[in-house]
Amino acid sequence: MTSNLLKFTGLFFILLSCNTGKLNVIGDIANSLKEVSAAEYISNSNLVWVIEDAGNKNNLYGLNPNGNIIKDIDISNAENIDWEDLTSDSDGNIYIGDFGNNKGKRKTFTIYKVKNPANIVDKTTAEIITIEMPKKLKDEDYESFFLLNNYFYLFTKESGSFKVVKVANKIGKQKAELVTEFNLEGKHNKITSADISNDGKTVILLNHDKLWKISDFTADNFFKGHIEVVPFEHNSQKEGICFKTNNTILITDERQGSDGGNIYSLKLQP
Repeated sequence: MTSNLLKFTGLFFILLSCNTGKLNVIGDIANSLKEVSAAEYISNSNLVWVIEDAGNKNNLYGLNPNGNIIKDIDISNAENIDWEDLTSDSDGNIYIGDFGNNKGKRKTFTIYKVKNPANIVDKTTAEIITIEMPKKLKDEDYESFFLLNNYFYLFTKESGSFKVVKVANKIGKQKAELVTEFNLEGKHNKITSADISNDGKTVILLNHDKLWKISDFTADNFFKGHIEVVPFEHNSQKEGICFKTNNTILITDERQGSDGGNIYSLKLQP
């Protein structure tokens, strides 16, 4: 009986590995978190930090690698209008991007700065950056961003050409500036999350079934660098991506019935 159980268990994990393609499942996100929309890893914590999408709690969660909630932080002065992505700085501060705009009618775009969440017990207030978008870009839907050289780079979610704007990392009202417009080749190229490696040399852009790895760029001319498509051989509603190391990334997807709701790891080839 024990032998048969071990064989079944081994077969289960083999099938699980096959079903997730190139992605390695390392954790099952707590069932209470249905719509995880971002993931971030910071240097002074071994937790995976996540948030939920529009209409959910204004909370920041720290998960252990197995997906269990270790930290549950209420951001008391924030409102989850449409929280979409997370980024962080070298001091261990996390920034929440409240800039989703599915209906194109949003008037205020906000980034919340949570200082050193690794040291917070259960409640805090955030510092607030309010973004003034260029007039022609106010109806765009922004879903991903990262921080580089003290500027946030926000990416619109488009099926065709998307826009990239940058915003100064300064508390208060800041004007966004259009950086570029670009069209990734092929279909199904909506960007749902983004990150940049700690060494600043690699950008990753997430899609439901693949990522784009961008390297060999200078300054913020990202799309003049080398662009490589990395297929997952697995499709789900992936909404969060972050670097754990310069070569290892973590990915989260939303739970849809019995599918998804996982933390995945993927090793990027040099």
